[in-house]
Amino acid sequence: MLGWEFPPHHSGGLGTACFGLTKGLAKEGVNVTFVLPSLKKNAKAEFVKLVGANVKMKKVNSPLKGYMNSETYHNYKLDLVKEGSNQYGKNLMEEVARYASKISMVAGLEDFDIIHAHDWLTYPAAVEVKKKTGKPLVVHIHATEFDRCAGENINKAVYNIERKGLHTADAIIAVSNFTKARVVNNYGVDPDKITVVHNGVDMKYKPVQEGIALSESEKIVLFLGRITIQKGPEYFLLAAKKVLEFMPDTKFVIAGSGDMDSYVMQKAAEMDLGKNVMFTGFLRGRDIDRAYQMANVYVMPSVSEPFGITPLESMMNNTPAIISKQSGVSEVVNHALKVDFWDVDKLTNQIIGVLQHDCLQETMANNGFSEIFKINWNESARKCVNVYQRFA
Repeated sequence: MLGWEFPPHHSGGLGTACFGLTKGLAKEGVNVTFVLPSLKKNAKAEFVKLVGANVKMKKVNSPLKGYMNSETYHNYKLDLVKEGSNQYGKNLMEEVARYASKISMVAGLEDFDIIHAHDWLTYPAAVEVKKKTGKPLVVHIHATEFDRCAGENINKAVYNIERKGLHTADAIIAVSNFTKARVVNNYGVDPDKITVVHNGVDMKYKPVQEGIALSESEKIVLFLGRITIQKGPEYFLLAAKKVLEFMPDTKFVIAGSGDMDSYVMQKAAEMDLGKNVMFTGFLRGRDIDRAYQMANVYVMPSVSEPFGITPLESMMNNTPAIISKQSGVSEVVNHALKVDFWDVDKLTNQIIGVLQHDCLQETMANNGFSEIFKINWNESARKCVNVYQRFA
């Protein structure tokens, strides 16, 4: 299995998905070797304990990181130069090619039956391994270039890598029907080649009691995710502005980081929301659960969301969720409010409705918590095994 992030070192939902999926596959008796680009010395075999005895981790020295683009790679490369490291390509595409070459060498030392690759950064490596070994290739599409840039100014080089990987693959796993349609329509892939395997949620999370002491009058609305155009943070601010006209004491928390950090902060200031909007930065571990449990409602206004694990995490923490209809997760949850990302007026009404009606908030929380037990990684893993067995 080829990926580019894995807990505890991850910057988004793919790391969470890889953790849950490999853990589920281990329970199904699948031996997984997870190959990860990393220069971090503390990314050791402790991962074996995290995901089960029959999953092992492989590190390949590469500065590739989750959600990298050419600009972030360039900036990261400059930091490596300052540290005296020369383990990098001149640009992102050169590094992707270098990584592919290294993975091909690693594959020659491993015994395996299936190649399973996650998203575009690993596709060239996966194609090289398939070419070298003749083993069947399964590519797992968590997001496309059209999702990441919300359909605007797509990176042609990334698109070409995605297209080649998708067409070279023997089978494709898409995280939703929403994503499957995107792959068929934008990449010209035969729909019969694609199996939909929805993501799940890891029920290892525990309620966090400490540090959650709010007055009954204090209301909190939460946005938690990468602060990028894909996730729709601007629509969250527009709704916040309208909510505050009716409920001026409401607090809006934006938790996460991304390439729109500065822009969103500046936008909040321009909209005179400084007193009501708070930025926490990137959260990890129990701080994520704490953020959900402090909130009265969680909002995911994504412009294009292939799946979206965060609403499941919110529901697991007994926090009602409002989600974009332009998301894969909307296909599997019933006890969340749904809205088109661009419909700010309706989003505003939904937020106010949850905040002002305790009965609605309690009902959504209780039903949502009950619902997510059916949306788990074990079921996702079983569906992946069914795909593998086509090549047994």
